[in-house]
Amino acid sequence: MRTRLAALLVGLLVVGLGATAMAGFLIMGGQQVDTSITLTHLDHAGVMIEARGLRIYIDPINLEDNYTQLPADVVLITHHHGDHYQESNVSLLQKEGTINVFPAIMSEAIATHDGVSVVPGDTMTMGSIMISAFYMYTTAPEGFDSTHPRESNYTSYLVDINGFTIFHAGDSRNITEYEQLSGSVDVALLPIGPGCQTMYGYEVVDAIEKMQPGYFIPIHTTELNAELFLYTYGDDIEEISDCQCLVMPDFSSHVFEP
Repeated sequence: MRTRLAALLVGLLVVGLGATAMAGFLIMGGQQVDTSITLTHLDHAGVMIEARGLRIYIDPINLEDNYTQLPADVVLITHHHGDHYQESNVSLLQKEGTINVFPAIMSEAIATHDGVSVVPGDTMTMGSIMISAFYMYTTAPEGFDSTHPRESNYTSYLVDINGFTIFHAGDSRNITEYEQLSGSVDVALLPIGPGCQTMYGYEVVDAIEKMQPGYFIPIHTTELNAELFLYTYGDDIEEISDCQCLVMPDFSSHVFEP
């Protein structure tokens, strides 16, 4: 029932968004559509993606009130921890038709925000943008509980914008499922610690080797720690990948031109 309901909700919303995108294209009188993609690193692991007339947020937290002027078409939440999900921030970004996406286990948040539930493997499409939920979990030493158990089905996300794919790992260790992403990720947003919560150190390098992204952007950290990470592991990344490493201060933006 959950899957059928989610599919119905997404299908209805996709029709509406697709019509809007088509109308926008027609109003432009056949002129070339802007294909640039603007990625803004918000706070901690939060990002905003603007492309093809749509605005997508992932794990937005600690936003100023003026973000009501930048409402979301889609909000994607990876899991319930307070440094990834803040109810007030999701509410701040709402407009008519906003789609709020949560792991299925977050039933309270789904009810609060009239959201859509997903598990790894679910997909949704809006025009030329496809969003896929992917795996996200951590492991713990024997005798300790994982802070992100695999069985919770928390979700990382792949945002495919007409063939240009941005991957947001959420809170995850370097998991075997990343081998499925080899060669299919253009921008990898990966957490770099702390090790008790996410991948860290050479785990990150190994994750990059599995994915072979075009760009690597550290998240779930500070600007200083990101710089220190690249100082320590930058040569290792160069040896196993051709990706470009970008350190993005909080609330800074980078424009990609696919």
